[in-house]
Amino acid sequence: MNHSNSTLLAFDYGQQRIGVAVGQTLVPSARPLCVLQSRQQIPDWNGISRLIQEWQPYTLIVGLPLHADGTEGMMAQAARRFARQLSGRYALPIEMIEETLSSVAASGRQRENAPKRRHTHLPIDAIAAQIILETWLAEHA
Repeated sequence: MNHSNSTLLAFDYGQQRIGVAVGQTLVPSARPLCVLQSRQQIPDWNGISRLIQEWQPYTLIVGLPLHADGTEGMMAQAARRFARQLSGRYALPIEMIEETLSSVAASGRQRENAPKRRHTHLPIDAIAAQIILETWLAEHA
C-alpha cells in the first residue's frame, strides 16, 4: 500500500491527559488536535475511537519518554502499555518514537505563539504530540 498521502495520529501519553496531533505524509505536516482527559489513569477510549473514525489514520505514533541516559522509567513503560492497548483495540500499525524533550519544546513553542494567539491557548500536551509527529515525519522523510 502506498502511504504517500496518508494521515497519521500522534499521542503524547500522560496518565491524566493525552495530547493528540494529526498530520499527513504527502506534504509532511503536523498540527495539534486536542487533549483527551483520562479518568483514574484510564484513557478516554471513546474519544480516541472518535478521532480514529474521523481521521482514518494508517499509523498511530506514540511518544516514548526516556530518561536523559536513554533508559526507560515508569512513564516509558506506561506509554508502551498504552501503545499495546491502541494496537489491540484498533488493529493499526503503531510506531513509538523517543520524545524525551517534547514537553520542554512544547512549552517553548507555546510561549512563542502566545502574543500572536491571545484568544486561542493551545494545550501543551497537544503541542507535544505535534512535536512527536514532526520528529517522526523528519525521520521518515
